[in-house]
Amino acid sequence: MKSIARWCGLLACIALLSACAHLAPERQANDSRPFWSGRLALQVDDANSPSFSASFELKGSAEQGELTLFNPLGGTVARMVWAPGSATLYANGEVRPFDSLDALVAQATGAPLPLAALFDWLQGSNTPVPGWQADLSRLDSGRLTALRSQPTPTANLRIVLDK
Repeated sequence: MKSIARWCGLLACIALLSACAHLAPERQANDSRPFWSGRLALQVDDANSPSFSASFELKGSAEQGELTLFNPLGGTVARMVWAPGSATLYANGEVRPFDSLDALVAQATGAPLPLAALFDWLQGSNTPVPGWQADLSRLDSGRLTALRSQPTPTANLRIVLDK
């Protein structure tokens, strides 16, 4: 009897977790902006900046775009939207404006990332960024790695694109 109760409890938990999950939105067929999705991981060699990984969708350009981060269940963790003169973070039920895309990304991820150069990297152009070294050698297989050596702490950004 106890094992049946445990199984029922386990099934109830799974059903609740499934009900709470939000799937990533489908891309609109008429949206012609560049678009990438996959998984990213950021490892920062600093105890005060925890490492993280998330699924993501990135669309647009360095000038105007959107980056959405998802948790393992598909729920939105954060959405960053930028355009000339504005940068906004949507997270935890709050809307926060920022002075720049760099400040927005640093707040959302816990570390400064060269998001503007990331668009070029994902398109195969190894745009130099001071302190960063991008490895595009496996981009054909959907993998990109970028290492930050300066300023410290060092950081490692890994991206695996969906096929």
